[in-house]
Amino acid sequence: MASITAVYSTEALKERNAQQYKSMTGKVHPPLLKALDSMGYEYMTPVQQKVLTELPSFKADCLVQAKTGTGKTIAFLLPALHSLLTEQTVPAGQVGILIVSPTRELALQIAKEGDQLTSQMPRRIECHTAFGGTKKEQHLKTFLNGKPTVLVATPGRLNDYLSDEYVRDKFTNLRTLILDEADTMLEAGFLPDITRILNALPPKAQAGWQGMCFSATMPEKIKGVLGKVLKPGYTHLSTVDPNEVPTIDSVKQFSIVIPTVSDTFNCLHALIEQEQAQSPNDFKAIIFGTTANGVALFHDLFEQLCGNTMKIYQLQSRLSQNVRTRTTDEFKAASSGLMFASDVIGRGMDFQGVGLVIQVGLPSNGEQYVHRVGRTARAGNEGRAVIMLTDREKYFLTVNKHLPIQPYPMATSASAPHSSAPKVHQALARVSEDTKRKAYQAYLGFHKSFLKQLRLDSVGLVALANEFAAAMGCPEPPMIDRQVVGKMGLKGVRGLNIGVVDKGPSRRPPPGPVKMAGTRPPPNPTGPKSAGGAPARKRVSEQNGQLNGGVQKRGRGAGSGRKGGRTKAHQGPPGGEA
Repeated sequence: MASITAVYSTEALKERNAQQYKSMTGKVHPPLLKALDSMGYEYMTPVQQKVLTELPSFKADCLVQAKTGTGKTIAFLLPALHSLLTEQTVPAGQVGILIVSPTRELALQIAKEGDQLTSQMPRRIECHTAFGGTKKEQHLKTFLNGKPTVLVATPGRLNDYLSDEYVRDKFTNLRTLILDEADTMLEAGFLPDITRILNALPPKAQAGWQGMCFSATMPEKIKGVLGKVLKPGYTHLSTVDPNEVPTIDSVKQFSIVIPTVSDTFNCLHALIEQEQAQSPNDFKAIIFGTTANGVALFHDLFEQLCGNTMKIYQLQSRLSQNVRTRTTDEFKAASSGLMFASDVIGRGMDFQGVGLVIQVGLPSNGEQYVHRVGRTARAGNEGRAVIMLTDREKYFLTVNKHLPIQPYPMATSASAPHSSAPKVHQALARVSEDTKRKAYQAYLGFHKSFLKQLRLDSVGLVALANEFAAAMGCPEPPMIDRQVVGKMGLKGVRGLNIGVVDKGPSRRPPPGPVKMAGTRPPPNPTGPKSAGGAPARKRVSEQNGQLNGGVQKRGRGAGSGRKGGRTKAHQGPPGGEA
């Protein structure tokens, strides 16, 4: 069976006497059954069997609860496509099935399976996608000029489409609306988007479109919102045993508290080496970072450390969509390797064979922690999860006592991080300064959201970030553009290396010296020659409001800064994708 339903192998389903798809002959459109056979789907997973045999009709509204990775995609695509093909009432060029997904990776995964499921049709059914991070105009043109019978979209980009009356006309013949990962979609973060989408679509009462909500979890607080998508009397199906131990409780979970942020890289390397020693031939792990640029730093570091012995991957929002799609496919197919990731894969994505999840730094909240841990212990396999926190960050363990997290086994050698130090130091020296600068800036931005919990003020935050910079091997804190400092609310905070950062692709120097308001230009505007022969661009930096030519003495801005800063509740910046 294909990896997208990796929780159940064909052999496991056969042993459970699962119902075969061929039993649906005469009930499901023949080309769909033929496609399932070509995809290697012989037996139904429990959620597929529930939907296909217990729904009053394939057009019925339903709320379906099942764990992630159990075959939900087929469970909602099959009845929706069958009804569409049977009725044939959707004009060419109109959207008949609309699937809303929380992430573009999951949207691509759904669309790929949709293409496979319709591959045996005499006439092609187009399955389109719409999500952020891509060329909007180009994709919109493809959408408008094509025949998007099926559209899989993320909420933000779908709202962009529906805000245009001409584009909105494409949805006048909608037959089925599917919310995948419905709890996430209807939680506070997505509720406004879903509300706008529903207001823009043909009214359910008049159009009579089918509503289907699928999710791994279904908290009580969202049930009142389901009335916006499901009509009264909808069918509620579940394959989750209320007495079953939740998946996260079956994962062995550990915490490592390191003294300071300076120990991060050495301890992470030591941890990965020790965990790999337990599964040397099929070691496959996902390491979550707090920001996209922080993930890029980890990836480049471990490419230097381990790139000759194992495959190193990264998935984060700063990568192009083509790269992310290719990387996703490669890691799915891989039997081993390290994936450094942000929360673009925190939920809904299924990677078979992942035996370990490591989280470095604070999750935005307990729910995010749980979703990340859910990337392991799939397909009935055992899994482990480790969260690495600094002494300041260990409050996360206190406020989430309900999570079954235990201290990492004492068998871990106390000298392991120290033995890793020389190798890590040499590897960091080969990581580009630009990568370090971006990671430093992202570190500042992310942790500013946690000043109160970390018992820091702005001065203490900068001191902490400068300690992180020193751990990266930076001779001085990386320069931050003065405009960025202003946006962060850190103007005037001592310890920052403030200047004008060239964001353009060109490495050529500006036509004249960089001049700051209220300052004189630096001497020797022509400057020394760079390695390429062109004059090297002068950096101008500010410390405590004074020019110093980009040189900072170590230790400035240090201090505990333990006065609590003003911050919101325990939640990070949207998406954590700095």
